Amino acid sequence: MYLPFILLIVANCFMTLAWYGHLKFLPHDAPLWKAILLSWIIALAEYSFMIPATRYLAQQSWSMGEMKITQEVVTLLVFVPFMIFLFKQPFKLDYVWAGLCLLGCVYFVFRSQ
Repeated sequence: MYLPFILLIVANCFMTLAWYGHLKFLPHDAPLWKAILLSWIIALAEYSFMIPATRYLAQQSWSMGEMKITQEVVTLLVFVPFMIFLFKQPFKLDYVWAGLCLLGCVYFVFRSQ
């Protein structure tokens, strides 16, 4: 049962890197096509983990809403450490409040079970 969550975490690591990695690893004057190509190569790895995760959860009778809200929680759990440690952005208490709002989303999506 843990496998889809591990796959989601790995997928989100790749996707965060695909979306924001070019800001750190490419010169700011690099051509846009290089940033897009680099991001698409990384995103291919993301899809290789995300698709099996969602297929597994669907086979376990998870609804689309349950899968999406779970993915958003994982995204926040992955993004905040990336932002702080890789991109050296300051931590804000607002991220805690955002996380609590997502927990509210989790509650409302899963409460009917």
